[in-house]
Amino acid sequence: MANSDKNITRTSGKATIDAFVKQVRSMPATKPSTERGRLIFAMDATASREPSWDRACKIQGDMFSTTAALGGLEIQLCYYRGYDEFDASPWLSSASALLQRMTSVSCRGGYTQIEKVLRQAIEQTKQKKIQALVFVGDCMEEDVDHLCHLAGELGMLGVPAFIFHEGDEPMAQNTFKEMARLTRGAYYSFDSNSAAQLRDLLSAVAVYAAGGHKALRDFGKDRGEVVRRLTRQLDEN
Repeated sequence: MANSDKNITRTSGKATIDAFVKQVRSMPATKPSTERGRLIFAMDATASREPSWDRACKIQGDMFSTTAALGGLEIQLCYYRGYDEFDASPWLSSASALLQRMTSVSCRGGYTQIEKVLRQAIEQTKQKKIQALVFVGDCMEEDVDHLCHLAGELGMLGVPAFIFHEGDEPMAQNTFKEMARLTRGAYYSFDSNSAAQLRDLLSAVAVYAAGGHKALRDFGKDRGEVVRRLTRQLDEN
């Protein structure tokens, strides 16, 4: 379990992190590909997130439908739960296959395993380029410096992390924001009343993975401010 006295603003590796960020910012933006976009969709499936898992199952289909005109999308579903349990699905190319996977999962109590999520994204993009990592979670119980180091490595590979934080737990909030910054991704906090916004944001990330920055900007033109805010985060990072 992470040391509660850790302070994200007081890390011995600050200089290293800043160097990572400087290099990441010099990298070219993700461009559309003639192949399907590839996106890892990772979720905390510990007991505290059971109600949110059910909501996510209901809205994930939009991630596919909004990318059809851009060549489609492949998604790998990852989750952790219980005692040291981590699972990654094959690459899926249909909403029904993803939904079937998600609805077969039950949440179980346990500590967070965000390190495994980041390592999975790093390993997968080294095999074949992925365009984005989506992570949905509510808390963080691991070493901050270690997670930031892995996030920096993912950023160097050109994979932005879009982190959707349920609630406002301070340690998780600080860590998730830093992880998003290091990968040139984006952070968004939501609650049980944010289902519509979360649907739009997940669809926006899917559009980004399938079609790149331009497709995301076009998608945001007729969406709410929350999607435009996500686009601005990408442009600023």
